[in-house]
Amino acid sequence: MEGHPLELSNETKPTAPNPDAPLGAPEALPPPSLWRNLGSALRELIETLILTLVIFLVIRFAVQNFRIEGFSMEPNFHDGQYLFVNKLVYMLHPPERGDVVVFLPPNNNSRDFIKRVIGLPGERIEIRSGAVFINGELLKEDYPLNVGSYSTGSIVVPPDEYFVLGDNRNYSSDSHSWGTVSGKKIIGKAWISYWPPQAMGLVPDYTYASGK
Repeated sequence: MEGHPLELSNETKPTAPNPDAPLGAPEALPPPSLWRNLGSALRELIETLILTLVIFLVIRFAVQNFRIEGFSMEPNFHDGQYLFVNKLVYMLHPPERGDVVVFLPPNNNSRDFIKRVIGLPGERIEIRSGAVFINGELLKEDYPLNVGSYSTGSIVVPPDEYFVLGDNRNYSSDSHSWGTVSGKKIIGKAWISYWPPQAMGLVPDYTYASGK
């Protein structure tokens, strides 16, 4: 009886994995580069510093802090009071009557002054026993005021100049004694009082839409 021939092969058949066999250890990841981490942290630090500097310069360009020295603006502003001054507002429009402005006076470039705008370019200003007349008409001032007792001659405010007075009229060095202020020397408008705490808030805004 003939038997079936056997097929011999050197190939081994793959064996199915044993589910009970322990899993091999995972491949170890290369350790992170210390220099790469330091470089990333340094880059983030530089970006943060640059952003902080840009924000500081923008704020400094738009706003300046100011400390009041003296009593020329009593009873509205006091010695030692701190204000933020808006330096952008007069890029949009010129100063208006009633604005409280910080500026460099024509007779002293070493320190800033703070006064109130009274006369505008082209107007004729005269003070009679403390009463202010603009183009011959009495100016009604609605803000608190320590009225002066002096008189001045008539003066016409030159172009791009402003006639400014302190609110404490008899104790203020201002336009009644040294003349008008150039618009180029006006730093900005008093905006916010931030110290002392009891004086915190927006500086009251007095405007004269009628021009009087």
